Amino acid sequence: MRRQDRKTEDDHAQELLRNGTYGILSTADAQGNPYGVPLSYVYIGRNLYFHGAHEGRKVTNARQNKQASFCVVDGAEPLPERFSMRYRSVIVSGEITEVEGREKREALQGFLRKYSSNYLEEGRRYLEKTEEQTIVLRLEVQELSGKTRS
Repeated sequence: MRRQDRKTEDDHAQELLRNGTYGILSTADAQGNPYGVPLSYVYIGRNLYFHGAHEGRKVTNARQNKQASFCVVDGAEPLPERFSMRYRSVIVSGEITEVEGREKREALQGFLRKYSSNYLEEGRRYLEKTEEQTIVLRLEVQELSGKTRS
């Protein structure tokens, strides 16, 4: 990181991952063509989880090239008089893989707790009906870098 004065401690970066609502997953296909997709996520342990359909560019890329990165930005606000921005951000990189069984169910339940905590029972019934049509990808966090500008 070039601006060491803006680097945050790992625990602050992880807190942003736990509390952030949306981010950009960046992958590349087998030929190295980049692709970024905005999506929701959950952070459990040192892993990020994403869900979606069994087909699509995100899934194809993850199967062809296991390396991926994910970025979350929070509180972005222009500081026009300073020709700058206020923000908090975190970028992680690691290996992305599909998960099944118990880990898949725990990740999907993590989505319920994070995004639909007032509808847990309805959400569990929904998951029972849709789990087979849903893929869950895990990004094992191997590198983590947080940055803040106030």
